[in-house]
Amino acid sequence: AIGSFKEYVVVGRRLPSEKEPKPKLYRIRVFTPNEPIAKSKFWYYMSRLCNVKRANGEVVSCNEVKDKSPTQVKNYGVWIRYDSRSGHHNIYKEYRELTRASAISACYQDMAGRH
Repeated sequence: AIGSFKEYVVVGRRLPSEKEPKPKLYRIRVFTPNEPIAKSKFWYYMSRLCNVKRANGEVVSCNEVKDKSPTQVKNYGVWIRYDSRSGHHNIYKEYRELTRASAISACYQDMAGRH
């Protein structure tokens, strides 16, 4: 479906060098429609937070996370920060969904309709 998100865990690091033969691993959990966008988000945050560009690093793994019990309805809480014409806003919303990824999809749909 359009606008449906999947949960990915991306692990990456800076390329090994003589100065740093075993670089530190960095992991991020992202909600994206597919794997290439998950890797792109990983490099977006790595370049800003860890000062590592895509040319100087590598993705070690990119795995989709599946829910343990996708048939059981659960409550999920989401902290959101968004910008509006009047400034920055932090909000907390709860969604009742089957999976964490579907809760994030519902959050995107909700925010697209209201803000």
